[in-house]
Amino acid sequence: MSRVVVVGAGTMGSGIAHVFAQSGWDAVLVDTSQAALDRALETIRRNLERQVRKGALSADASALALSRVYARTGVNGAPAPDLAVEAATEDRQVKRGIFRDLDAALASTAILASNTSSISIESLASATRRPTQVIGMHFMNPVPLMPLVEVVRGPATSDATVEHVVEIARALGKTPVVVRDSPGFVSNRVLMPMINEAVFCVEEGVATAEDVDAIMKLGMSHPMGPLALADLIGLDVCLAILEVLHRDLRNDKYRPAPLLAQLVREGRLGKKSGRGFYVYRD
Repeated sequence: MSRVVVVGAGTMGSGIAHVFAQSGWDAVLVDTSQAALDRALETIRRNLERQVRKGALSADASALALSRVYARTGVNGAPAPDLAVEAATEDRQVKRGIFRDLDAALASTAILASNTSSISIESLASATRRPTQVIGMHFMNPVPLMPLVEVVRGPATSDATVEHVVEIARALGKTPVVVRDSPGFVSNRVLMPMINEAVFCVEEGVATAEDVDAIMKLGMSHPMGPLALADLIGLDVCLAILEVLHRDLRNDKYRPAPLLAQLVREGRLGKKSGRGFYVYRD
């Protein structure tokens, strides 16, 4: 039986555990907060039930997938995994600490992957004694629905590690695309400047958020406008990625819009907080 440890029980971590469990893996979901683990398990349960209602999954398969997810407040005591996927907050030092802990706790054969949106895989690998087995495995949100996994190869990542992770992604029903380690990789290096420019349009009074999104949907055939997408991703996550791009690429075209930073300071983080550029609940 294949086993994965997923560190971080937020939106991405719960989605990653969901797809592994649905594909027959034992998924150990780890977080320091029991409340976060409880929320994640409830989210996975609801999303599996939604798949059943839509006819995408049988009730038996849903129950079996849920039974494969194990919540833990620490890595120790969990069965030895073949793979660990870190899905913690987008903070370099937090992630490096997690990689140090995983490196010390897990068997030398385990691959250590990060779901980071922008942080260098090389900087995470340097916190371990196994840089050849460290790789980026960047899932898209919502994980159960989005087909892409951006597989990020660090300078020291071995061919065998890349090939194995590509095989795993395909077995999950995803489409892996391998890219070289660089700030923001491809997905966010292209996406975040568009979102940032959309925020500048609102900030400068060029158009409302609704009108910016309408133009991009109707004129550019985007399924979702950039500001609604930013709300879905989380405005705090968008800000953190732009700050990494701005710092590491040393180019002011990635400078975060002041309005984006203001909304984050106000706690308007998007869908997860109930309010961002749009209002989702009272």
